[in-house]
Amino acid sequence: MSESPSDIDRIAPTRRPDERPVMYQRWRHLLFLHWSLPVDVVAPLLPKGLTLDTFDGRAWIGLVPFTMRGVRPRGLPAVGFLSDFHETNVRTYVHAGGKDPGVWFFSLEAANAIAVRLARAWFKLPYHYARMSLDLAPAGGSLAYRSERRWPPPTPASCAVRCTPRGPAAASVPGSFQHFLVERYFLYSQAHGELFRGQVHHAPYQVREADVEGLEETLLAASGLPRPAEPPLALFSEGVDVDVFRLRRVAP
Repeated sequence: MSESPSDIDRIAPTRRPDERPVMYQRWRHLLFLHWSLPVDVVAPLLPKGLTLDTFDGRAWIGLVPFTMRGVRPRGLPAVGFLSDFHETNVRTYVHAGGKDPGVWFFSLEAANAIAVRLARAWFKLPYHYARMSLDLAPAGGSLAYRSERRWPPPTPASCAVRCTPRGPAAASVPGSFQHFLVERYFLYSQAHGELFRGQVHHAPYQVREADVEGLEETLLAASGLPRPAEPPLALFSEGVDVDVFRLRRVAP
């Protein structure tokens, strides 16, 4: 299935859950790169129970490099190298039976081997350990992201891209295409044939456009996804502070 109901509620997921977080994170320097793909290319890669969330009848694939800061469980302090590291994810957008629109991750790279093992075990997410770097120019300048997967396979899987943010930053308008792409608060994962849903909460992203150059990547191919020939739609955000809530099983 690939239909996105026109009445799907995209505001309810942005509201803070009435429970205590299990973890806190700060996401910084996010580059959102997106391409459109035909539904019949992406839909077969989803687990049972999830439906592609489409815009204008097309599936959308995201490649998102960024930096994690201050990652810590509730009740514990952040600890240096365990709490600060780079990430990159490959994702698409889904919903579960016409509700709870969220993200399905094809892969996630992290430059922290301990975090990779914990995330694979606790959140059932397909994390990979990678050597990664982020070079920041002075304020208003460019940013250069690099990632090279080490384990587990498939390898090789890498990414190198430079971007220059431009224009003013602003929150996305609900109902807009930009809001569809970036304002996602549910994530889905699967383990042993069971589907799980997690939730995060943060203030709306303040988003700018970005110019991209020198993009070289094989992460999409490693996930079984073809990369369209056209350049990606590029958006940038300085970041948000994030509360992470516990994972729950999704009823069949």
